[in-house]
Amino acid sequence: MAPKKNKKKDSFSIKELEKLTGIKAHTLRIWEQRYGVLVPDRTETNIRTYDENDLKMILNIALLNANGMRISKIAALSQEEISQHVLDVAESADQNDSLLNSLTLTMLELDEDKFEKVLSNVVIKLGFEKALIEVIYPFLERIGILWQTNTIVPAQEHFISNLIRHKLIVAADAQITSYKANAKRFVMFLPEGELHEVGLLFANFIVRSKGHRTVYLGQTVPISDLDVINEIYNPDAFFTVLTYQTGIEDVKPFLEQMHFKFPNKTILVAGSRIEESGVKNVWNNIEFVQDYQDMIRIVNSFG
Repeated sequence: MAPKKNKKKDSFSIKELEKLTGIKAHTLRIWEQRYGVLVPDRTETNIRTYDENDLKMILNIALLNANGMRISKIAALSQEEISQHVLDVAESADQNDSLLNSLTLTMLELDEDKFEKVLSNVVIKLGFEKALIEVIYPFLERIGILWQTNTIVPAQEHFISNLIRHKLIVAADAQITSYKANAKRFVMFLPEGELHEVGLLFANFIVRSKGHRTVYLGQTVPISDLDVINEIYNPDAFFTVLTYQTGIEDVKPFLEQMHFKFPNKTILVAGSRIEESGVKNVWNNIEFVQDYQDMIRIVNSFG
């Protein structure tokens, strides 16, 4: 059964804010008590709670503070002045934490223009592959946290994912003429019911950037279709990502079916569902991909 993610979370604890923003709870308390930049609600048992406006404010403050502005000065600014300073900083931010906060704000505010400015700036400075690994991948991990905690609604996740999706498609297409002489063949797909495509597009870019060939099948592909693809294309490996919570019992049968259907192929599996399901890898032709560094290492091992 799909997770219920239609209602945005109404409030956050200080520990949740620490996880979402990267700002220590102790620091948040100082900002609140010394500078009055936050005024949290409190429960009947006197526990602090924060809302989405507090989250945005903390992201703004963290961004400005990381770029040299003192908290005392930020506290004296109006909301309009803070927003203008944030816009100026976002367009020129160098630190990865600042960039993550800037991108998070573009998602919360559905601001496509700001997203384009921030991302274009970091790509110019780092190049696309480095920007992808050092900024976009950590940002995707943060989106996952925001999604899991109901901090964002599906529309916000779809908004930012589609922007990133477009960038990844364009970047992967640019790799199409630079295959290795001994390039391996990868089939990139998501199983039935799996809709979150950005992780697969990220993997597709990495595989192509290393000089290998891919057939990109995209979302919700029946295993029966893979039989046909296997006969026509004869790939060296299948690559899939499992993130959509369809139920713990679905993961192991899927992996077993892939193992027995394609015993002579390498099957690479990434995504949060692996860890959440608790399934152990007992199949000799299946390899779990832990993160982007692991992904690069595995792809490089193909030669």
